[in-house]
Amino acid sequence: MFPVLKGASYILVHTPDMVMHNGTTQTLEREINPASDYLKKAVEHLRPFEDVVAYPVTQTYIGNYDPEELAKLSRPWFNHKLEGATRFGKFGEIMPQDEFYGLIKISDAFDLVKLEKEFTNQVKAKFEAHKLLKDYAAKLGEGVDAPEIERMVDSGIAEGLYMNGKLVGCVKRAHEFDKNLSAHVITENLAVKASGVLAVLHLIDKLGINKDEIDYIIECSEEACGDMNQRGGGNFAKAIGEVVGLKNATGCDIRGFCAGPTHALVNAAGLVQSGVFKNIVVVGGGATAKLGMNGKDHVKKGFPIVEDVLGGFAVLVSENDGVHPIIRTDAIGKHNIGSGATPQAVMEAIVAKPLEILGLKFTDIDKYSTEMQNPDATETAGAGDVPASNYKMIAALAVMKGQIEKAKMAEFAKNCGYVGFAPTQGHVPSGVPIIGFGVEKILNGTMNRFMLVGKGSLFLARMTNLFDGISFVVEKNPGKQEDTTISKEEVKNMVAEAMKEFASYLLQK
Repeated sequence: MFPVLKGASYILVHTPDMVMHNGTTQTLEREINPASDYLKKAVEHLRPFEDVVAYPVTQTYIGNYDPEELAKLSRPWFNHKLEGATRFGKFGEIMPQDEFYGLIKISDAFDLVKLEKEFTNQVKAKFEAHKLLKDYAAKLGEGVDAPEIERMVDSGIAEGLYMNGKLVGCVKRAHEFDKNLSAHVITENLAVKASGVLAVLHLIDKLGINKDEIDYIIECSEEACGDMNQRGGGNFAKAIGEVVGLKNATGCDIRGFCAGPTHALVNAAGLVQSGVFKNIVVVGGGATAKLGMNGKDHVKKGFPIVEDVLGGFAVLVSENDGVHPIIRTDAIGKHNIGSGATPQAVMEAIVAKPLEILGLKFTDIDKYSTEMQNPDATETAGAGDVPASNYKMIAALAVMKGQIEKAKMAEFAKNCGYVGFAPTQGHVPSGVPIIGFGVEKILNGTMNRFMLVGKGSLFLARMTNLFDGISFVVEKNPGKQEDTTISKEEVKNMVAEAMKEFASYLLQK
């Protein structure tokens, strides 16, 4: 029987100071041009936490605002503020930076994170008031004196953690010479781990999961943790599971640039359907490197830097329960090495072919989920509306296949997917944002199918010029089917009974 998607969680972390100190665009600018006008102006374009919470895009990501309603708002969406918006949502939450520093602290297994004493007390109080973090408050410790933190940062052995420009903590390097264990990389990796922890905590809470029933974890962000001898050795998955308390689980990391989450979900589906594992959590933490990625363009046009949030998600793939939507593992779309790199070739391989295998038309899919980047971030930078561009390509392919009329292509492109509502965190927007709404809508009968399409840019590693792509269809569960198979024990009993009857017949003769 096909595996099912039980549901998903989505979290955002507002990290304005980390934009300036950890985002690649800003750190490179500081290194190359420390007197940069951009660095001086950028701080003025960072949003307060209240604006991030009221932003329709972030409310959509955590499940409080329907993407259909978001599509009705005029753009740019940062001109709209939703009244009564809250940080907690149906699928997760938007966490403020100070609490996230506390989460980084409790995710640190080697005493590398140091937080200032007064700041620690403030965060501890917030943890105690947080439904999912109150049991972790004691793990924050007592904190250290501010001069000690300043000394470590000034000496270059630690990366600073700031609140409104004030130093409140630091992350020490894990090795004196290993660049892969430098303070900057350790900070990046702990951010992945901490945001992943938050996503899994929400998944467990929202779905009412018994922690002991989770037996495998797959982490699928774009970072790699390791040392100088094995840069991407891992293992974020087990590290996250350890903090959350998934004692019966093991796991590993899967990487595939933006397509990583879809690869991870396909692997999870295969493992569950084969019976190797029963319940698998697929989780992706946030990428500090991509904070403020298009910040220069936002500042140049007088816009707020909307790439001021880390994104994260977690998904539960389980054995078929006859209720939740199924993953059609019999028609996985994949961009083969020989598929070709044109947009048409990519869409042919990962959208058209799996539909043909299932005997479905393009119009049989209610929603396609491709690269769901927030257009407020990408259009300003000249990259256009990425989801809309993908939908146009899907619509054009449907016309080529003779499944819709050319006159209806624009209408189909507009309606076949949701507007982009995910942060530009690389892997986070790629397909997975639809799962929360998709599962919910299939269960309530307003949707029958959706297709999750993951695409990746493998050429970024300078190892190949190839693109990547993988996809699958999720559809309504037909319900548990009657088991018509016969066990070995039943066969033995039937044979034994037949032999008895035959022996009795011979005796009568």
